[in-house]
Amino acid sequence: MASLILHIFFLLVIVATSQASPLSYPPLQIHRLRSRLGSGGHHIPGVSCLSWRLAVETNNIIGWETVPEECEDYVGHYMLGKQYREDSAAITVEAFTHAKTFKLGGDGKDIWVFDVDETTLSNLPYYAKHGFGAEPYNSTAFNQWVFTGKAPALPESLKLYRKLLSIGVKVVFLTGRSEDQRAVTSNNLNTAGYHIWEDLILKASSYSGKTAVFYKSSERAKLEKKGYRIIGNMGDQWSDLLGTSVGNRTFKLPDPMYYIS
Repeated sequence: MASLILHIFFLLVIVATSQASPLSYPPLQIHRLRSRLGSGGHHIPGVSCLSWRLAVETNNIIGWETVPEECEDYVGHYMLGKQYREDSAAITVEAFTHAKTFKLGGDGKDIWVFDVDETTLSNLPYYAKHGFGAEPYNSTAFNQWVFTGKAPALPESLKLYRKLLSIGVKVVFLTGRSEDQRAVTSNNLNTAGYHIWEDLILKASSYSGKTAVFYKSSERAKLEKKGYRIIGNMGDQWSDLLGTSVGNRTFKLPDPMYYIS
């Protein structure tokens, strides 16, 4: 019971605070948890929120704007409980297994493409106050949160990032954040433990009105034209992974809170 209580109230992540001692990482909370148990939630008559989440993650439900009102509590349980962490760990472990199978070219051109929001940085502190996606998206409120620069690292993604660097794979961050958020995004990544990257690509104004699939496909194609080899591509949205120049293999992290086309 004591361990369960500790799990309910604290979810710890490891972040780098000293470049001089790369193997010493004191713990930091990703989010202070409410009194929720795992991902079970409560029964909702006539609605299977687990099935809804499965359909979302497999890209069978598309174009949705908010989490169903009936599923707000369920999604909160999932995101703040252990299942989200375990699902993320299963994916990142498989991702590194994939990365280790490659014989790197030795020319510094082997890269891994990471999305940022809900892939390398977590916005759970924001979404926990905004219905876990059940509230309509408010760009003003979300951007105010982004500009605080306080998004913590997703623990499993940070572990993968460090492992990739250790075997010589370089990292590129490709985000839908706009260019005016470059400085705060760079600082936030660094503060969260992502200290080294080959490139940080943000969405230029020329992509206004274009889908995320078009934008990210175009930017990945530019990387390939520069001679980079994308051995892995990871994001929380299908729009991070579909299109062209997707890389040798893609990895979808869980995110039932919002949908980007």
